[in-house]
Amino acid sequence: MKKNIELMSPAGSYEALRAAIKGGCNSVYFGVEQLNMRARSSNNFTLTDLNCIAQIGKEHKIKTYLTLNTVLYDHDIALMKSIVNEARAAGITAVIASDHAVMNYAKKIGMPIHISTQANVSNIDTVEFYANFADVIVLARELSLKQVAEISREIKRRNITGPAGNLIDLEIFAHGALCMAVSGKCYLSLHTNYASANRGACLQNCRRSYVVTDKEEGFEFEVDNEYIMSAKDLCTIDFLDKILDAGVRVLKIEGRGRAADYVYTTTLCYREAINSYLDGSYTPTKIKLWKEELATVYNRGFWDGYYLGRKMGEWCDETGSKSSKRKIYLAKGVKYFDRAKVAEFLCESYSLAVNDEIIITGPTTGYLQMKVEELWVNDKPVDKAEKGETFTLVISEKIRPSDKLYKLVSAEK
Repeated sequence: MKKNIELMSPAGSYEALRAAIKGGCNSVYFGVEQLNMRARSSNNFTLTDLNCIAQIGKEHKIKTYLTLNTVLYDHDIALMKSIVNEARAAGITAVIASDHAVMNYAKKIGMPIHISTQANVSNIDTVEFYANFADVIVLARELSLKQVAEISREIKRRNITGPAGNLIDLEIFAHGALCMAVSGKCYLSLHTNYASANRGACLQNCRRSYVVTDKEEGFEFEVDNEYIMSAKDLCTIDFLDKILDAGVRVLKIEGRGRAADYVYTTTLCYREAINSYLDGSYTPTKIKLWKEELATVYNRGFWDGYYLGRKMGEWCDETGSKSSKRKIYLAKGVKYFDRAKVAEFLCESYSLAVNDEIIITGPTTGYLQMKVEELWVNDKPVDKAEKGETFTLVISEKIRPSDKLYKLVSAEK
């Protein structure tokens, strides 16, 4: 049945959180403190943010999920319990967990749980086991859609229900970075730098180029053309219909370390794709436009993961992003004039001209994207504002002093 499809977006900051909401998400996931898989790469929230996040979620009628999915040791248990207690008290929707200690404690105090992809759930019997703890299960990233569909059918046939009494919902990653290790369980950075990826401290050794040495004669060969452990980014928007037909009900966008423009753009594209699937207007023409838009923000090239049956990854041929656009910081917010709907900015670098495409981000503003139609300096219309000048724009949404303005340009420039 084509209903109840949930789009989950990453929130590594308040800017990203509000960008996700503006893009049309149904839920967000985020981390606090150090017990989550983006402890190093994301500007994580703290326990004091939980009430605010929960309130924002309630105001916008979206669900909020706290990631607590690292490997835990005995000295982590007190902090883990404190985090779960605070999340429950704040009204966070659920905790995403992979360690049984989290599941056990959350179940004891009545905190809803989702099973993380780190648990590597790859078969129906494991789904049945975790149904004792959770209502939603994120399947292993390495499954094909055929395997996903079979698990979905078996859930219905066996009538496998979670603590809430409903059939288990299946969740998969739909877009974003893919780890070269099985469901993200990598030990490379632990081996080289004693920084465990399974504790949220990945140093991304896999994103580097390598030289292979012949141990017998000492010849060295640089591995050319491909970063052999760095997969391209997952993109499923061109076969989203097959994913949803397989019984998936929650689509997750990876990227808690990404900026607000990435979160907004990916969320908006997948929101439109889901809506098109539901109303029967999911077409190749729309898919082409969505993929072009997705390519404008951070990506390392796209491939379809393992869902369509491929056994090996498609590796990157260069480091860094392949986005077709890049953003250049120009100005900071100064003041907003509510009656006139005019925003004032101080240009701190480069220059801004009429017809430039800009984005504005901030903890409360979230994400705005627009083309500059008029530009004013010293109450006079101008074609360009230079570094050091204060300029004004007509903007329908309020901006704040904490906001930053960027110009979008072609990545080729």
